[in-house]
Amino acid sequence: MRARSDLVESFSSFLQFEADRARGWLSDRRLQKNMQRCSEQTTISVEPEKYWALHWHKCWSVNGQAMPQKANPSSKLQFPQAHLLAYLQEPCYWVAYKASTRFTSSQHSISDCFQIAIAQVEKVLKGFNADQGFDLKNYASTTFRSFIRDYLRQRREVDICTDWTLLRKVSQKRLTSALERQGLTKSDIEPYVLAWQTYQLIYVPVKRTDSRQLAAPSQETWEAITQQYNRERHGLSNAKAVTAQTVETWMNAAANAVRSFLYPSAVSMNTTRPGQDSGEFVDIITDEAQTLPMGKLIAEEAHVLRQQQQRQLSDVLADAVTQLDAENQKLLQLYYGDTLTQKDIAAQLNIKQYAISRKLSRIKKALLTTLATWSEETLHISPSPDLLKQSSAALEAWLTGRYATEQTNPE
Repeated sequence: MRARSDLVESFSSFLQFEADRARGWLSDRRLQKNMQRCSEQTTISVEPEKYWALHWHKCWSVNGQAMPQKANPSSKLQFPQAHLLAYLQEPCYWVAYKASTRFTSSQHSISDCFQIAIAQVEKVLKGFNADQGFDLKNYASTTFRSFIRDYLRQRREVDICTDWTLLRKVSQKRLTSALERQGLTKSDIEPYVLAWQTYQLIYVPVKRTDSRQLAAPSQETWEAITQQYNRERHGLSNAKAVTAQTVETWMNAAANAVRSFLYPSAVSMNTTRPGQDSGEFVDIITDEAQTLPMGKLIAEEAHVLRQQQQRQLSDVLADAVTQLDAENQKLLQLYYGDTLTQKDIAAQLNIKQYAISRKLSRIKKALLTTLATWSEETLHISPSPDLLKQSSAALEAWLTGRYATEQTNPE
């Protein structure tokens, strides 16, 4: 996959896939014209890419409109949202590429992993703090990687679970949300929940409850579940008595709903819009967005000051890392540079995985202390739980950026 050639293309083009290969970049004309106009109207003396990334993020934050989780024909993407979505295509692709090659047991392709991650752009934008974060791309890469890992690990766990194990593991809140997602009303859901509760009560397998391969309840068990349901049904809106076959059908439907809820299909920005023969979701960009130059929202002086502070902090952390012993520096290189898992590192160093986890935690705690001290002494900001949480995310992004190896074209 070739890198995008210039600033305008970086904020106005979207990655195109052909099968599982990155075919190239497709520019959106409206984004292209808007980015070209804004860049011509604004004179800046700092790194343009970072400048505009912070600009559009600030516009997005001030606008206060969340990006729709699921694009639909009535959704309108404001220009700031669309520019950021375009900008983060590249880091999302490289994270997806690495994830698809690492999780060799997964059936998910590069394009699958890309869609899993890019669907979470809103969470990336909400979590990024321009005053604490070092770089939006680094922060996004770290967050995208976390989303993909969590998805694939949880998906593997659910895939190897039978329906009956899944129904024993799921919470009532998640079950209710899953059924709501299927379009059921509150009164429709009540029988399902009561049947599930009686299933949890009656079906106590001989094996441990965390067994992933629980068999279906026997006919006798279904009869017992049904009898219990019919005894407790009188508080429901629809209090009709049911048969064992009905309860079993409900439980199968509930299991399918939970699977669909946990893993909804990722919708590509290049998917044809429902009910139309042409047009893509990426076309849904409103022309009514505010497109004022950067100076109207973020003064260049403030941006320059922030960049200076970030460079100072980066130098402080870099100095702290160089003072670590060789063993700890190697551990950081393996984890962030070579992007090995803790399990892989433990196998390579011939030590226990929990020891790797503890070492990494101690290293990051020491660096976080350095970060908090600098913040208090330089910015005069006292540590708080929220600040420490933001600082932890910023530290993770900084480490990812520092140890990231130069990307090469895998095509």
